[in-house]
Amino acid sequence: MSGRLPDSDDSALMGWMRVEIGMINRDIVAERKSLSQLHKEEVPSAKTKGGDEHLFDKKMLDVLEEQLPAELHGKLRLPILFFLDNRVADSSFLNDETAARSLQILGELSKFRSFSKGRLWVGKSIAYSIMRKYPTVVQIVMG
Repeated sequence: MSGRLPDSDDSALMGWMRVEIGMINRDIVAERKSLSQLHKEEVPSAKTKGGDEHLFDKKMLDVLEEQLPAELHGKLRLPILFFLDNRVADSSFLNDETAARSLQILGELSKFRSFSKGRLWVGKSIAYSIMRKYPTVVQIVMG
């Protein structure tokens, strides 16, 4: 006996996990908006994958607008998304170069970090720390 589940059990488990991850990701914003677009809204918000409204903290948007160069206001899509990959236990990644550049300008990520194959990898603890500091403008996506 190999200790491994039969393939039929493996696919059932993976199917169940996909359903659970989908439920967890219901609160992820479905259509991200630019910082400048959100800043113009009286009540800055966006629809989630689950159909609810995700509200952005207007004060946090003001902070980003003050600290980031004007050239990024129309390019930066919010929320910034960090992705978890279940094959990589202790890291997460960004796939948005404007988001990475913005976090570098804000001093949250080292300027020495760079993209590889369309991803910029950071430790999960860093991603969660950034999310706690910028709670409505950063989300973590389970994958």
